[in-house]
Amino acid sequence: MSIADFSAAYLEAAIWSSVPDGPEGDAWHAAPLSPQLTEQMAADCSAFYLAHGEMIEESGTAQQAGHDFWLTRCGHGAGFWDGDWPEPAATVLTDAAHAFGNVDLYLGDDGALYA
Repeated sequence: MSIADFSAAYLEAAIWSSVPDGPEGDAWHAAPLSPQLTEQMAADCSAFYLAHGEMIEESGTAQQAGHDFWLTRCGHGAGFWDGDWPEPAATVLTDAAHAFGNVDLYLGDDGALYA
């Protein structure tokens, strides 16, 4: 397990849950991350994983945690709290993810993704 696995799963969940349906979604799939979004995602993933990596490794996988970090912080109706994580990890990780706040992605005029 690693922070790289965590971050990759976080990015995958972010794109998967944010891309609009239909032709507009094609542009999102092809869009690069803006430098600002890359930096923000790396900082958020690092901070979360460094603070909770031991609990993540004891209770689940880095990939599932990265995915659940995005879903939980953005209120997508699934995440750490939905039964896949044992207590007290589920509650601790849910509370920590909520503290990071919501993120909304959007496609910029330059064709890159931003938050």
